[in-house]
Amino acid sequence: MCTFATDVHFVSIGQPSRTWTIPAIHGDLESLTALHNALFEQFKPGDRIVYHGNYTGYGVHSAACISEILMFRRMILARASVKPSDLVYLRGRQEEIWQKLLQIQFAPDPSNVLLWMLSNGLSSTLQSYGLSPHDGIDACRYGIMDITRWTNKIREAVRRQPGHEVFSHHLKRAAHTDTGAPYPMLFVHAGLNTAYTLEDQGENLWWASHEFDAIQSAYKPFEKVVRGFDPQHKGLHLNCITATIDNGAGFGGNLISVGFERDGSVYQVLET
Repeated sequence: MCTFATDVHFVSIGQPSRTWTIPAIHGDLESLTALHNALFEQFKPGDRIVYHGNYTGYGVHSAACISEILMFRRMILARASVKPSDLVYLRGRQEEIWQKLLQIQFAPDPSNVLLWMLSNGLSSTLQSYGLSPHDGIDACRYGIMDITRWTNKIREAVRRQPGHEVFSHHLKRAAHTDTGAPYPMLFVHAGLNTAYTLEDQGENLWWASHEFDAIQSAYKPFEKVVRGFDPQHKGLHLNCITATIDNGAGFGGNLISVGFERDGSVYQVLET
């Protein structure tokens, strides 16, 4: 029996008038701010906004992007008839890496794990919080106690940024419109393996990008699956059963947002 509708990791956004999706940001503060400005003009009560994760990583303003997201949330919620549940934030690869970082002292080979993380976006994120990646490399050389002291410094740096720690604790694995609606849609970060039910996807939601590319039929009960991170940043790609929204923000490309109608058609594409 499928239980994802009541699982705390998956959230239903009901039957919105329109669903606005914001793909991977990767610390591109200028593009995010411009997109928020454009979206603020378009958003109406009854709409929903789904952020697809990878808020940080690679860009030098990663921490500032979280602050910008929180400020925009306050602006949207100040409007009449808008509820906190109208905005949903998914967990992406960068957020997974960050959570694993805080437990790196338990890794079998912390040094190599950290080096992999640093080469996959973590270095810029640490620096945006005023932290040195080299301090982490040195800590890994000296053992678990030094690593623990370093990860405690990371936690302290995050807590100095209002709302950042709370934000990280409220990220979802996936979101979907009402499965009883005529055209249910599923929103994920990067991947999906159609051989598994949604509640059994596990890390596929972050790492199974090749499996997502291979989807050839609707992943029932959903008519369309939308992802916001493509490792190859191939841009906007839409077909009858999937949608990929990643124009390479943080890698020299633009940040885009697609507004979907209830029937899965595209209402508007915002691009910065």
